[in-house]
Amino acid sequence: MTRTLLASLVCVGLIQLAGCNTIAGMGKDTQAAGRSLENAAKK
Repeated sequence: MTRTLLASLVCVGLIQLAGCNTIAGMGKDTQAAGRSLENAAKK
C-alpha cells in the first residue's frame, strides 16, 4: 500500500515538473491545483 502511494506521488510530481518549465510556473500550477481542491471541498 505504501509503495503504491509513494509511486503515485512520485508520478504526480514528475508530471508536474514536466508540465512547467520554471519554478514560478510550478508555483502557479500548484496554486491552481489548490484552488481546484478548495472548490471541490466547498461543493
